[in-house]
Amino acid sequence: MPRRPNAPSLDRLIASNRRWAERIKAQDPDFFTTLSRQQAPEYLWIGCSDSRVPANEIVGMLPGELFVHRNVGNLVGNTDMNVLSVLQYAVEVLQVRHVLVVGHYGCGGVRAALENKALGLIDNWLRHLRDIARNHREELQALADDDRVNRLCELNVMAQVRNVAHTTIVQTAWRTGRPLAIHGWVYSLRDGLVKDLQVSLDGLDQVSPVYLLED
Repeated sequence: MPRRPNAPSLDRLIASNRRWAERIKAQDPDFFTTLSRQQAPEYLWIGCSDSRVPANEIVGMLPGELFVHRNVGNLVGNTDMNVLSVLQYAVEVLQVRHVLVVGHYGCGGVRAALENKALGLIDNWLRHLRDIARNHREELQALADDDRVNRLCELNVMAQVRNVAHTTIVQTAWRTGRPLAIHGWVYSLRDGLVKDLQVSLDGLDQVSPVYLLED
């Protein structure tokens, strides 16, 4: 017979939700009324699903200030309709001005991609990370284990920033004069700080001709 969910543990979450909502309303009585009418974030966060990386909290933002997409390894695949749909909605409807691709050091998905152990369905997803590792094999092999993982975390973010720029969604926005910038960050679980990898892109002139799409 299937085990029933642990009701007391769920009750704890609901009670915590009540306390959080009351705390927010005490600070701003109109917060939820205003929030329910619209969302107008300036930022799209594309991050990892890791439970230790809470997007809003890391940058000190409230609900409604950050549009968020998360997946294992913070990947932006050119055939992933999930992330592309989020990107299109963020850019064309919400008209965000910044796309933040945010990885984190010690990422389990990145580590798994380097270990080459069979894990099941997720192995197909990790192929994207393994492709990046293959392209930087010599650099990565020269590093110790943890350093290798952390460097691949950085290389992955850099690659995903470029992948965002290669989409028709972003290139159309740039071609029509929309102010839009893509940034690459890595978050450290050890101290809670983000590192800007200085790979920001904000125009068609920064896209490799191989990926530049014409009208």
